[in-house]
Amino acid sequence: MSSFQYPDLDERQTAAAAAKKALLAKFRAKAEDPAREQVRAARAAIHQARLTREAEREAARQAREAELAAQRAREAELAEKTRLEVEALAEKARREAEELAVMVAAEEAARAETLAIEQKAARDARYAARKEAKKIRRRGY
Repeated sequence: MSSFQYPDLDERQTAAAAAKKALLAKFRAKAEDPAREQVRAARAAIHQARLTREAEREAARQAREAELAAQRAREAELAEKTRLEVEALAEKARREAEELAVMVAAEEAARAETLAIEQKAARDARYAARKEAKKIRRRGY
C-alpha cells in the first residue's frame, strides 16, 4: 500500500497558476461571446424603454396635477364668488331687518302715543264729567 504524498510547493504553485489561467480563459470567453453582447444590448434597450415610459408617466402625472390645480383654482374662485354673494345677501337681509325693526318700533311708538292721547282724553272726560256732576249736586239742579 502506497501512502498519500503531499504535493510539494512547486506543484501547488503550478496547479494554482493553471487554475487561475483556466478561470481567466473562461471569463474572457464569456466576455467575448457575441450572445452576451446581444443580451447586453437587449437589456440596454429595455432600460431605455423603461426610462421613456417613466418619463411619459411623469409628464402625464404633472399634466393631471396641473389640471387638478386649475380645477381647484376655478372651484376656489367660484366658492369665493358664492361667499361674496352670500355675504351681500346677508348684509341686505340685515339692513332690511333693521329697517323693518325701525319701522315696527316707529309704528309701536305711534300706537303707544295714540293710545296715551286717547287714554288722556278719556281721563279728562271722566274728570270733567265728575266736576260737572259735582257742580250740579251743589246747585241742586
